[in-house]
Amino acid sequence: MDLQITNYNNRFQIKGTLNKLNLNTFNAHFSNIFDKLDSVLLDIERVESIDRAGVMALARLHNESITKSKKLSIIGLGCKELYQHFKSEEPIETTEQNIVGSNTIVAA
Repeated sequence: MDLQITNYNNRFQIKGTLNKLNLNTFNAHFSNIFDKLDSVLLDIERVESIDRAGVMALARLHNESITKSKKLSIIGLGCKELYQHFKSEEPIETTEQNIVGSNTIVAA
């Protein structure tokens, strides 16, 4: 499946496959996004697969949010390749206010 990106009120839903073949679409859609918005929410629930280039594109977007002091949130279970990339080796402490499931990706 090709890559589809839809948005509504700073919430961007990514659907399909994010790989080096359609990376230009992703990069064009999110180039200079933090010049326009202070907060971006990426919903990756419908990402079926992602390759290394796709993971690196998300990591670059995350780094840009940090350098520009903007907020980036990634929600959804997404595909396991992305989860494995961002998975922490350290156990996450859970509280009533901050519970992160074993397959949930949260980046801010």
